[in-house]
Amino acid sequence: MSAWLARQAYSLLLRLGTPAYLWRVWARGCEEPAYRAHWPWRLGLYGRAYRGRLLPQPGPCVWVHAVSLGEARAAAPLIQALRVACPGMRLVLTHTTATGREAGRALLQPGDVQTWLPYDTPGAVRRFLAVHRPAVGVLMETEVWPNLQHEAVRSGVPMVLANARLSEKSLRQGQRLSALMRPAARALALCLAQTQADADRLRAMGASRVEVAGNVKFDMQPDETLLARGRAWRVDARPVVLAASTREGEEPDLLAAWQNLPLDRRPRLFIVPRHPQRFDEVAKAVQAAGFTLSRRSTWPQSGPDATACAADVWLGDTMGEMPAYYAAADVALLGGSFAPLGGQNLIEAAACGCPVVMGPSTFNFALAAELSEAAGAAHRVSDWRAGVNEAVRLTEPGARAQASAAALAFAVSHRGAAQRMAQAVAALIARV
Repeated sequence: MSAWLARQAYSLLLRLGTPAYLWRVWARGCEEPAYRAHWPWRLGLYGRAYRGRLLPQPGPCVWVHAVSLGEARAAAPLIQALRVACPGMRLVLTHTTATGREAGRALLQPGDVQTWLPYDTPGAVRRFLAVHRPAVGVLMETEVWPNLQHEAVRSGVPMVLANARLSEKSLRQGQRLSALMRPAARALALCLAQTQADADRLRAMGASRVEVAGNVKFDMQPDETLLARGRAWRVDARPVVLAASTREGEEPDLLAAWQNLPLDRRPRLFIVPRHPQRFDEVAKAVQAAGFTLSRRSTWPQSGPDATACAADVWLGDTMGEMPAYYAAADVALLGGSFAPLGGQNLIEAAACGCPVVMGPSTFNFALAAELSEAAGAAHRVSDWRAGVNEAVRLTEPGARAQASAAALAFAVSHRGAAQRMAQAVAALIARV
């Protein structure tokens, strides 16, 4: 099938699926009401009040797309560097998820706007580009959309894939849909890859201009106020093991492994699920396993009270406090790595000085996992039981101090990607 026919078929399917897409967004709003906010923006439909906020700025309009929570956090140092490299810029920040949108609010300055990424139909994308008129589009990590790329080229908007990564699995999937995905990759003006392996796979997908710039997540600076808050939660001498960004299906195995620990060797367990809609589900699982529970959202402003201190397990059921959770812990078990899900971001833990114990699945952060293990900032295990035992070992004072120092040194040594990427984007704007 030709590229033109493939994109036409893809566009037809999306048009036919628009009612289902809108219903899915509305249904997600039952658990996360933010999904229902401004839903016409998802179709590129903007009212007069919104258009009135798009005031002229002395610098270029820079559009950054950060799909979800992790990408929004990673975008923070890049956006900060872009403001230096592109003085007077207006930021258009887009997201797909409610958690990404919530995290992205902190990145806005006067004159900036925040909206949803348009559904990838030709009409929605054309309306989005016509209203915002960006000088450049910056997509974070893995976001490549066929109609978005095609319409951006037609509108003269260079598209950059920043902090780009591509797994072997994603490459194989893209190659099976090469008539659709190869032109989308080829339409990228620039790919700024995290690693040489990512760069090689992006070229194999069809991207023509690829540079290795590093991982911008190393430039994420944890909020000192949040770090101090987490340290203040250490109200007694009991060690704390954090299960960070756990995913669906992981908690039962974690809790089973925790039950196997002798009572006199059990630290306090602090579980922070990756997705907020699972907070209640995880709370029920903890209690069903026979543990007493305290939820972070019930604590007074001063921190854990006597009831919390008596609980076996703490549940991190708030958003935006991840640095505090890491600061409160002696060691973190990396969620998403004990199931075949590729792991979560271990770089943030290192920046907070929290050593990590990770399972066998870390393909989302393969190089970072490899480098952190070599630096002593992370420790690899085969399953939850081994992970729990290793975490308990690392709570011992001497082991903890050594691993924490290694984590901080690892994070500091890999910084600088945000500045490199911002300079590359600014140079691209200058050539347009």
